[in-house]
Amino acid sequence: MQNIERILLTLWVGGMWAIGYLAVPVLFAMLEDRMLAGMLAGRMFSLLNLLGLFCGGALLAMQLWQRGRALLRDWQGWLLPGMLLVILAGEFILQPQMAALKLAGLEGERLQQFRLLHGISSLLFLGNSLAGLWLVFRGPRKHS
Repeated sequence: MQNIERILLTLWVGGMWAIGYLAVPVLFAMLEDRMLAGMLAGRMFSLLNLLGLFCGGALLAMQLWQRGRALLRDWQGWLLPGMLLVILAGEFILQPQMAALKLAGLEGERLQQFRLLHGISSLLFLGNSLAGLWLVFRGPRKHS
């Protein structure tokens, strides 16, 4: 079971770092059309969110099956559920709001709202990336 956990964690967290800190910055550096770069980045983040929900959900289910409620007795046990909540908030609350603002035209107050939401989204992604790195660092828990 620990090997499966390692694979799922590696796919998810590796994807976060590869897309968020390699692929997306390269898109914006190489493409002159920032709208196209943003559209491609948004698509990659949405696919990454699906991967995160699958991998994180599977990891959480395995941990709960193996450790039960004991999982949630320490702060580290709350990392996975917290990371999943961040993904859900980003994908189903922040992203739709940003898409609606873009559709209405990014001018004036809408542009400021978009920047605020984008900043919040970026901070949440950074938090998830660091939490994921911590999970990789500590490795799957030994199960009794």
